Amino acid sequence: MPEMVIDKAKTALVVIDLQKGMAAQPTKPYLAQDVIKNVTKLLNIFRKNGMLVFLVHVIPTKETMLNVLSDESFSSSSVPSPDWSEFVPEISPTSTDIVIVKRQWGAFYGTDLELQLRRRGMNTIVLCGISTDVGVESTARFAYEYGFQQIFAEDAMTSTSEEQHNAAVNFTFKRIGRVRKTDEILKVLQ
Repeated sequence: MPEMVIDKAKTALVVIDLQKGMAAQPTKPYLAQDVIKNVTKLLNIFRKNGMLVFLVHVIPTKETMLNVLSDESFSSSSVPSPDWSEFVPEISPTSTDIVIVKRQWGAFYGTDLELQLRRRGMNTIVLCGISTDVGVESTARFAYEYGFQQIFAEDAMTSTSEEQHNAAVNFTFKRIGRVRKTDEILKVLQ
């Protein structure tokens, strides 16, 4: 692999669904708390360098939930707790962060994420969050089709199973971007 170079003026961090309801669920291969620690490290270095940070969370409502026929239901019939969509305290938005509210899996469809990135001259995103094979992968596929360069912080994301995480990382992310550990990304941004 060639040495990774990150243009700080054109790279944004995009954190997917690191919210209380998602972080409270069992995750693999990494515990949610370990993912939160790695995302916090990324947030700190991005903010220190004056780089853009996008915090994305899903706020489901009965009116906006997708209602598609499928063999296996993904959504729960129970009403989420009032704080389900709140960001975990460790990544609370600052005045310089941009918060994106989404209504489905990916962070691009139906939001102004692409517009916000393009207006600020971003051509590269570092992606992380929960869950690897749903919110992160859906966002990554759109980003690829929009022509963004991508870096995936592999140990700053997790899923409901190790198989699902590894499938997204090994069969999708490696084909549409660069997969790195958090420490590798931090080293480049020091």
